[in-house]
Amino acid sequence: MLRTKRTGPPRKSTDIPIAVSIDSQGDDFSECRITVNGKSHPLGSSLHCSGVNFSVYSKNCTSMELLLFDHVSDPLPAQVITLDPKHNKSYHYWHVFVPGLKAGQIYGYRAHGPFSPHHGHRFDPGKVLLDPYGKAVAVPDGYCRSDACGVGENFATAMKSVVTDTRSYDWEGDIPLKRPFSRTVIYEMHVAGFTRNPNSGVVPEKRGTFAGLIEKIPYLKDLGITAVELLPIFQFDRHDCPDGLVNYWGYSPISFFAPHVDYCWCKDPRGTLDEFRDMVKALHHNGIEVILDVVFNHTAEGDEKGPTLSFKGLENSVYYQLDKTDGSYRNFSGTGNTLNANNPVVRRMILDCLHYWVEMMHVDGFRFDLAAILSRDETGTPMTNPPILWDIDSDPVLAGIKLIAEAWDASGLYQVGSFVGDNWKEWNGKFRDDVRRFFRGDCGTVQNFAARLLGSPDIFGHEEMEPEQSINFITCHDGFTLNDLVSYNSKKNEANNQGNRDGSDENLSWNCGVEGPSDETEIEGIRNRQVKNFQTVTLVALGAPMLLMGDEVRRTQNGNNNAYCQDNELSWFDWDLLSVHNDVHRFCKHLVYRRLRRDFLPENNVIMSLNQLLRKSRIEWHGVRLHQPDWSHESHSIALTAWSHDERLMYHLIFNAYREALEFQIPPLSAGASSGWRRLLDTALATPDDICYWKDASFFSESGYTTSPYSIVALCARLSNPQ
Repeated sequence: MLRTKRTGPPRKSTDIPIAVSIDSQGDDFSECRITVNGKSHPLGSSLHCSGVNFSVYSKNCTSMELLLFDHVSDPLPAQVITLDPKHNKSYHYWHVFVPGLKAGQIYGYRAHGPFSPHHGHRFDPGKVLLDPYGKAVAVPDGYCRSDACGVGENFATAMKSVVTDTRSYDWEGDIPLKRPFSRTVIYEMHVAGFTRNPNSGVVPEKRGTFAGLIEKIPYLKDLGITAVELLPIFQFDRHDCPDGLVNYWGYSPISFFAPHVDYCWCKDPRGTLDEFRDMVKALHHNGIEVILDVVFNHTAEGDEKGPTLSFKGLENSVYYQLDKTDGSYRNFSGTGNTLNANNPVVRRMILDCLHYWVEMMHVDGFRFDLAAILSRDETGTPMTNPPILWDIDSDPVLAGIKLIAEAWDASGLYQVGSFVGDNWKEWNGKFRDDVRRFFRGDCGTVQNFAARLLGSPDIFGHEEMEPEQSINFITCHDGFTLNDLVSYNSKKNEANNQGNRDGSDENLSWNCGVEGPSDETEIEGIRNRQVKNFQTVTLVALGAPMLLMGDEVRRTQNGNNNAYCQDNELSWFDWDLLSVHNDVHRFCKHLVYRRLRRDFLPENNVIMSLNQLLRKSRIEWHGVRLHQPDWSHESHSIALTAWSHDERLMYHLIFNAYREALEFQIPPLSAGASSGWRRLLDTALATPDDICYWKDASFFSESGYTTSPYSIVALCARLSNPQ
């Protein structure tokens, strides 16, 4: 039978003579039948009417203990429940029902088994282990990552799981919005960094939290974005970083089902679920979708020198890709380990996790970090039909949910345009690089730039997918901000305490003549123009646009292109920049609202692929002379004329990345045109002439337009008699 051992003071009403398990009838658990063993399903801790069922997977464990704590920092568990393999184990699942336990119970596991790294086993009974399916995590003030690395016990300094009530929240009729990608503008942001700055105006106790983000929804709504893509909000290890710093970005997950407790202003771990759901509900109420950046390629446990926090101590050989010769960790993530995503147990965990966030937390989509890793088998070899990717792609629960892949990994596997599946959209790294090269003035860039404007048919055309297969972006969390892209030729990462060795050396940036901040009017003028150029191309090109938090006000990281460990004003949104760079903010907001690209799209009920759309579109290419585009290696400019899908609007767009002004011929309008050309946009002009709505646009009747260096011009005319 199951054995219990008290290690602290006697419990009161929650004392149990024998641990038992429960079968339930009905989802509301209104009728319960006590049994003696517990149940293997569902995994994790399941709150029932008279107690809690626990279930965890471990194949090679020889003995499993459930540790119950009164307080997260207690030096010893209040109760240790040893699971009997005869009664509390089904196949490889250890389970037990403990009557009398309530939501808020703090717990962890201790797994006994072989410590044989060469054979893939790293059991360490001295370590408290998080439940892989735990819905909430408690972190002691004295949490110590190094204690989880060395020998000995770490009861007081370990993160622990918390029993939660996942079903009692009132959603008030909320459902995911399921907005089509063709009507989506994504805003990549950091939950904490958005409001942590004292100048955010958020009350101190809510800065850097889900609740703080709610207070800033009016800003997001005013900007016009339709979806926030949140940097990782799963519980991560803030200590997974260089000494003296903290992990800020969150790409160091350790509990995939639990919201990060530091993003909650209520310090009771049970409140994390409701605070996250309050945020989702509030965003939905304002028409904004929630996309989570998820990290299923590695964990915070690192390599053989890393800590034992959960997976490593429960079943290391299953959860991670290991070298079969010596048990070392395969490292396709660049962070020490790689999840074994196509193992059946890990596949199930990933799918269960996605289901949970969709069904119980109402998120609208996921962006998969280093998603190419998910195509690798347990030896690291890329698979033609990786099971986990097809599982996600074909899953009925995820139908209509946004799925976005960062289709590469840290070991050179690059799958942009060839990522497996029918429902995936892809971060288009080639859009980022080709547009950067074009406006930097590189030679041989015009043809690739033109392809990026048209949804990258050279990359995605063979798939017969919709135009939004490409997620278009110039900047993201990883790399320079937009301001720094036009202000620095080289990275400045000394603050990361890694000798400036971290971060990419290939930024395709141009400082416009001076390295770093400048008071020179001419330099600042070019930088402002370049920022607006990048914003314009992102929001005009076919595809789904993504903007980086703060780029609309020229947020800077002082040249740091890898600020993952900078939880300070270097990374936070500086709200004072709203007034400093009001013209850039106004320009970006006008672009988002106007979305010139929408006029090229069919109505919502008309579905067509990128190729079909381009075949049906009327587009003419030009150079400085009409119908004479210069595709040569030395060319730095291109122009195009395009008609809206109903041919009632005619656009003429000019892109000049040359260092000198160029005179471009303008197409004549037919006699049936209801008006002449109007200038909607010229990035070289000062605000408010740089961009305007149709009613405010100035008429332009000349046959040519002098286009300033490094600038974009957009003209528009209405046709009363479409052909």
